[in-house]
Amino acid sequence: MKLHITDTFTQENPSDTVLKNARRQVTEAVFSYVNPKKTEAPQVIHVSQQMATELGISEQETNSDIFKNIFTGNTIYPKTKPYAMCYGGHQFGNWAGQLGDGRAINLFEVEHHNKNWKVQLKGAGETPYSRTADGLAVLRSSVREYLCSEAMFHLGVPTTRALSLCLSGDHVLRDILYDGNPAYEKGAIVSRISPSFLRFGSYEIFAARKDIKNLTSLVNYTIKHHFSHLGAPSKESYIQFFKEVSVRTLDMILHWQRVGFVHGVMNTDNMSILGLTIDFGPYGWLEGFDYGWTPNTTDIEHKRYRYGNQPNIGLWNLYQLANALYPIIEDVAPLEEILNQYKVDFQEKSFQMMKSKLGLFFDHENDLNLIQSLEDNLQFVETDMTIFFRSLSDFSNEKTAFELIKKAFYDLDNISSDVKNQWNLWFKNYNSRLQLESLSHAQRKEKMNAVNPKYVLRNYMSQLAIDKADEGDYSLIDVLYQLLKSPYSEQPANEKWFAKRPEWARNKVGCSMLSCSS
Repeated sequence: MKLHITDTFTQENPSDTVLKNARRQVTEAVFSYVNPKKTEAPQVIHVSQQMATELGISEQETNSDIFKNIFTGNTIYPKTKPYAMCYGGHQFGNWAGQLGDGRAINLFEVEHHNKNWKVQLKGAGETPYSRTADGLAVLRSSVREYLCSEAMFHLGVPTTRALSLCLSGDHVLRDILYDGNPAYEKGAIVSRISPSFLRFGSYEIFAARKDIKNLTSLVNYTIKHHFSHLGAPSKESYIQFFKEVSVRTLDMILHWQRVGFVHGVMNTDNMSILGLTIDFGPYGWLEGFDYGWTPNTTDIEHKRYRYGNQPNIGLWNLYQLANALYPIIEDVAPLEEILNQYKVDFQEKSFQMMKSKLGLFFDHENDLNLIQSLEDNLQFVETDMTIFFRSLSDFSNEKTAFELIKKAFYDLDNISSDVKNQWNLWFKNYNSRLQLESLSHAQRKEKMNAVNPKYVLRNYMSQLAIDKADEGDYSLIDVLYQLLKSPYSEQPANEKWFAKRPEWARNKVGCSMLSCSS
């Protein structure tokens, strides 16, 4: 297996001068060299061949021992030096100081077809940033991360990618609900791929330490390799850099809102500088449409990272990044202008996104009221977001509309006449609004089905795959992987997955609530 290796990140950024792999505060460095932990009995259980092709790895090579050994950390690719990255972050609104790659180890960079990819292992062992943890990951969380990162890509959501899912052969002790009942689980390793794993916290750590030299250097590196169109380092290019990060962050979050994805832990150390979805931990997908829902048990009291608050948290996080960049810009006004523009853009882009989901393609003065009344209706009773919007593309007239969406209701038998009347009124207004559109029903349906997925990685689907994998059967991982490669297609043979969450999954750990334990 021959890869085209480059090393811009390690060559152009300062490294930790201490080579010992021991937990510590790392200063004046962007990364620390560290080797992955060798594993007991590694086994590759799934590979994204599409991602492998992006790296220049053939299907035959993914079946080789060298592939298995490299992507489980048991063999270091020739002439490369793995490393873990240093960064800080605000966690649940509070500055947490140094965090860093506590269980992620970057293997190398690959150049292929004029693209640069950073290749990383998650769950490959301790690093200087592991704090009190062991640097490992379990099969449960690894299946979720692997499937979701690839599913997000096929949904058209900006995201980091996954190359492979492997068993380590080791067992890892975890307390899944932090309730004092730890148990051993199968250890696993995911190979994650991204043009960059730099986060907001990568810049915050230097600003917090008043290390302006290395803050400047890292921003210059980032612009050179990821925003090169902004030109040479200058106050103006730094401002434009922040502006682009702001735009990308909002666009990513609006995609989350469009498909019903809840990240669950939007700390600044989990915010990609490239506006990519990163760190798939206690995430979840909306079943019933609910702006107040969060999948993260750690956040259950305050619900800071609930579905409806994600755009606001994106802005809050950008304020923290602005504070970090201020020492090299030294001008508040342009930063405030960009942050204010985020608010304006959110209102307009969110409005246009919702209109596209409803098949409305020109502006009308009552559109906002129509959308707001729909959002109210969706929350009167538990209504499945994915099924509702996908079914809506078949709307033809108000008389049959309620029948059309019956499948989306979780308790159809107990829906009151008042709720039915509210729906019938909404459908009457929707029907009138559609008469003003120029598209045919078939044209509208095609456009709506391109933004309203039929299949998403519902939490219970992941759990079914995890349960089978725990028994040594990895077939459902591939079934879901293949299903989610075409989330907007009808796929009649897979109709069983176009269904509401089963009642058994309503309060089951892993299906309705998740922790950061992985």
